Amino acid sequence: MKIKIIFILTIFVLFTCLSACKHVEAAAQIAGAAGIIDKDTANVISTSSKAIGTAAEEITPEQEYYIGRAVAANILSSYKLWNGNRALTNYLNLICNAITINSPRPNIYNGYHVGILDSNEINAFATPGGHIFVTRGLINSAGSEDALAAVIAHEVAHIQLQHAIKAIRTSRITQAILITGTSAAGSLTGMDLKELTDVFNESVGEIVQTLVNNGYSQVQEFDADNTAMSLMASAGYNPQGLLEMLRALNAGRSSTGFGKTHPTPAQRITNAERSVGKYNVADTRSHRQARFNEATK
Repeated sequence: MKIKIIFILTIFVLFTCLSACKHVEAAAQIAGAAGIIDKDTANVISTSSKAIGTAAEEITPEQEYYIGRAVAANILSSYKLWNGNRALTNYLNLICNAITINSPRPNIYNGYHVGILDSNEINAFATPGGHIFVTRGLINSAGSEDALAAVIAHEVAHIQLQHAIKAIRTSRITQAILITGTSAAGSLTGMDLKELTDVFNESVGEIVQTLVNNGYSQVQEFDADNTAMSLMASAGYNPQGLLEMLRALNAGRSSTGFGKTHPTPAQRITNAERSVGKYNVADTRSHRQARFNEATK
């Protein structure tokens, strides 16, 4: 009977806590005091409601930045930042500035910053808060500035759509449910559940790192591509640059980098082709080719 009560109240917590977690917590304590459920059960429900309540809290731009900085530090423990060509780094940041200045989120807590990773792997990463990393291998795969702009716009889209932050919120809710379920089973006897929840919340940076390594969902990647084309058009780039980059990736398909964390280039091409035609942007890519060649030589 006790397990059944916990299960019912857990479901109730999950679906009502986003707006009323404090009421659930209070109800659990009242039920415990009245003898309807024992005090241990009341504490379990109370702890779970607090954990799920934390999941529903808005993450501020400042918190988003510091989460992203922790993720960036983790990335740089696996990849070396390449400073061999300052002009190229500046060039990528100018492209990024052109993309973000007319975007829905032109100003974030500490701005957008692009760095180059010293790796032949074809890959790029974006962390919450504005950190963007592009590998030398990916840069070498691009044939034009618009193709590079497509990569940067795709990563900016992940940041502006807050894909990583949304994943953190989901993970917090999942962890809160797991805490409740495990407590109901009695296997956390003697453990400080509050401490466990606190440790989990302090490990948000590690959760984001796992997300970056595993990749986003196909839906999120398609959303990022669609948003990237819109960002490119607003900045004066031709969204066809995304198709150009995807075709280059398709020609050199790999099981590492983008090949590990993204839908196949063919799938992304099919998705992009559905909407690229709606952008009536003059094809001025040739005018940018000279500076692209100079920056990437």
